[in-house]
Amino acid sequence: MKTRYRWTALMVPALLLWSSTAQARIKLVALPEREAISIRLDNPAATLIEEERVLTLQAGVNSVDFSWNGVSIDIDSIRLTPLDHPGEVTLLNVSYPPNEAALVWELSSTAAREERVRISYLLRDIDRLITYTLTANKEETELAMNSYLVLRNFSGEDFTDAAIMLDYGDTFRQSVGNEGTRQMLFFTKDGLALKKVWEFDASALPWDPEQLDENVGIPVRYEIANTAANKLGADALWAGKVRVFQEDGHGGTIFLGEDNIPVVPVGDEMKVYIGDSRDIVVTQRKMKEERANIRRNKKGEVVLYDTDEVIRAELENFKDTPAALTVIQHIRGQWDMDECNMPYTRKDAGTLEFEITLPPNGKKELVMQYHRRNIR
Repeated sequence: MKTRYRWTALMVPALLLWSSTAQARIKLVALPEREAISIRLDNPAATLIEEERVLTLQAGVNSVDFSWNGVSIDIDSIRLTPLDHPGEVTLLNVSYPPNEAALVWELSSTAAREERVRISYLLRDIDRLITYTLTANKEETELAMNSYLVLRNFSGEDFTDAAIMLDYGDTFRQSVGNEGTRQMLFFTKDGLALKKVWEFDASALPWDPEQLDENVGIPVRYEIANTAANKLGADALWAGKVRVFQEDGHGGTIFLGEDNIPVVPVGDEMKVYIGDSRDIVVTQRKMKEERANIRRNKKGEVVLYDTDEVIRAELENFKDTPAALTVIQHIRGQWDMDECNMPYTRKDAGTLEFEITLPPNGKKELVMQYHRRNIR
């Protein structure tokens, strides 16, 4: 057992009880051992620590001193909750000794008893990273997902046999010392449906790659739906680094690439960039751009006009399997579509998104005729 007056420089929270004979209190100098401790990592901005201890209380008012020298605790977050007899053990008040990393609770107990209490607080300088490993099958139709928690502890406190919890995945027990780092597998799923998507963004990629000396590829990504139908969908998936592998058909795997993803809410898709590909080639040209509905001022100067524009894009698939191609087009300003041979989704005022399935070793053509209005 450790006592406060002998361990004032401890780098862990110290918990003591004392009382005076005049106020029918008892004085305990032995530090009650932690009965349980949990580290909750649900919130990426703060880590919640919950510990349970058994206090020996006398009938009447008992003072409980809680100090945390060398530990980065948010003082406003510290809470004490009686667990065994919440109706008979009452927290009366809390005071803060000046110039100390400490506080004093006053607890009233209706009888002498041992009371299990939960002490919770937000602890700084302990954080976590989330990483993912995705392994796709050779056909790139499904994959296995492993998610790892990397826990980094620079809080000043050692945690022994702590229950570590995120808002999804299994709870597990682990010891993490001060200045220590642990990597733990906390979530795994097999047989997740996978969609491989090529994306041509007309504002980011060359329209005629054959005219360039360099090798131009189209970005490729994997999309994994965070839905119940895809064996996920119970919780949002945390942001983190994703590494992607593919089975080679001979018992091994090949590394495809890595990406950093944002939080994936339930119902959305995890989109992981895996590299550029020449399997799909997009050749786009503006076939027409003419002024129309010209308006002039009194001096005969052009002040406003519309345009009549035509864009044609040839989409070629050199794979022997179908390919899902997303084409993103941009039209500036005020506009209206005169004719388009493929359906699209209007993502915002000037962005159009086409979802096109290309046949094996085949091609399609996208044609848009539109007018831009009131150009100065």
